Amino acid sequence: MLRLEHICKIYPTGEVLKDINWEVKPGDRIGLVGANGAGKSTQMKIIAGQIEPTSGEIIRPASLNIAYLNQEFDVDPTRTVKEELWQAFGEANRVHSELDKIHHQLETASGDELDSLLNRMDKLQRLYEALNGYALEAEIDKILPEVGFELEDADRLVSAFSGGWQMRMSLGKILLQFPDLLLLDEPTNHLDLETIEWLENYLRKLETPMVIISHDREFLDRLCTQIVETERGVSSTYLGNYSSYLEQKSENASAQLNAFERQRKELEKQQAFVEKFRASATRSTQAKSREKLLDKVERIEAPASSMRTLNFRFPPAPRSGREIVEIKNLEHVYGDKILFLGTDLFIERGDRIAFLGPNGCGKSTLLKMIMGMEKQTSGTIKLGEHNVIPSYFEQNQAEALDLSKTVIETIHDEVPDWKNEEVRTLLGQFLFTGDMVFKKVESLSGGEKARLALAKMLLIPANLLILDEPTNHLDIPAKETLENALINYDGTALIVSHDRYFISQVANKIVEVRDGEFRVYLGDYHYYLDKLEEERQAAKQKALAAAEAAKKAAKAEKASAKKK
Repeated sequence: MLRLEHICKIYPTGEVLKDINWEVKPGDRIGLVGANGAGKSTQMKIIAGQIEPTSGEIIRPASLNIAYLNQEFDVDPTRTVKEELWQAFGEANRVHSELDKIHHQLETASGDELDSLLNRMDKLQRLYEALNGYALEAEIDKILPEVGFELEDADRLVSAFSGGWQMRMSLGKILLQFPDLLLLDEPTNHLDLETIEWLENYLRKLETPMVIISHDREFLDRLCTQIVETERGVSSTYLGNYSSYLEQKSENASAQLNAFERQRKELEKQQAFVEKFRASATRSTQAKSREKLLDKVERIEAPASSMRTLNFRFPPAPRSGREIVEIKNLEHVYGDKILFLGTDLFIERGDRIAFLGPNGCGKSTLLKMIMGMEKQTSGTIKLGEHNVIPSYFEQNQAEALDLSKTVIETIHDEVPDWKNEEVRTLLGQFLFTGDMVFKKVESLSGGEKARLALAKMLLIPANLLILDEPTNHLDIPAKETLENALINYDGTALIVSHDRYFISQVANKIVEVRDGEFRVYLGDYHYYLDKLEEERQAAKQKALAAAEAAKKAAKAEKASAKKK
């Protein structure tokens, strides 16, 4: 269907792709993985024809229809949902829009203007039929319920829907193009767990082959049939899902490390022979011959795991009392929306709590209220009386960091007593090396801002970490480092995240925000899922019992009426 052969891409700043070789076959769901900057989106854009490779070849049929879902959903908030879906059809959409305008103009037209409009409408209707316009209208009506909309939603404005629903509109638009290949670049960004699971299940039902870039490991695990990894500009293909890829990569790395070490020892042995006998009257010829052979040996590279990656741990947490946060009778109204309705929560030392719930249910607001950055409508939120020291990671780092400062100034201003060497050592742990420390914060990528914000959290020891979407913009190796840092942290952590794999690794309690209340689950994410399933089954049994009771009551009433 599509094959990339020896693709290379060089930008003025350097070589991003060196030797990319992989293919998409019917039925494939391929996950593209690699660190930030490895060239995943570059490969996607090359496949979509948005940029040209420096060298190499893309082999594909000329008729291959490729649809590309970008990281930012391309929707117009002033259109209705149906008008937005019509954007998929190009020329047919233009004719459809013009016919709509004429229909409105006909309401007030008369005389020559009326004749002119009727003639124009007749031509447009014939063109509309030739473009199969009426069938396209039927396709839009068909796709609406498929992506979760009610038919009455068709005339509502795009602006009335959340980011998750706007993603569904974008997905609907590209599916209406009947693509032969789907390209999805970070489709789960900013979606809540419920929408991510919907998208996962929806994509799994599609027969269309797809290529997916995502840092959501659970999403890749449940969806992908193949993983293509890019490291050092070179691609490697692994059959199976993300977990299978990790196992295969670990085995390959172990084998490569053994081969690397064997070769290194052999090369050192041969080099020692050359050095020892280079000047020998009897063995110099043999030494020179071995030296020439050494120059021709193709060196085995060390496994990529030996490459530099994010490396840090949180400072030891100062000792606090058992009580960290106590929330009593919390009520909070945001505009005309009730977020919390008289709910309680007790947080104690050592808790690592993940707050779950749909977007807009108040999770981020709750973290801000605990930090004292926002005032609740009523009720109390009280930090423990004994030495509770909070540290806050804000979801939007563009607002949390001073964009006018450089990277090194951002740290220096927090710890003015530190020497330059100490600051640069810390920044090096977060991959800010060389002249990168003098870059302005405003010029940093989302991932770099997230790393800088994490570095700031290490400057003052805290025993309460409050983390709002800390994995946004982090690549998978950085997420793994953060996971390990939290697992080894001896304080308390409150976390809002839509990354299910991350939550499953770090949380020891789950608090679901549901209907304005906190539902506490005293276990990890998998315990929470098991309990949810138990609740669903119990609700199902209750509904069946109620239906059976109603059936018996109706039967008894009928019998009683017959007897009378």
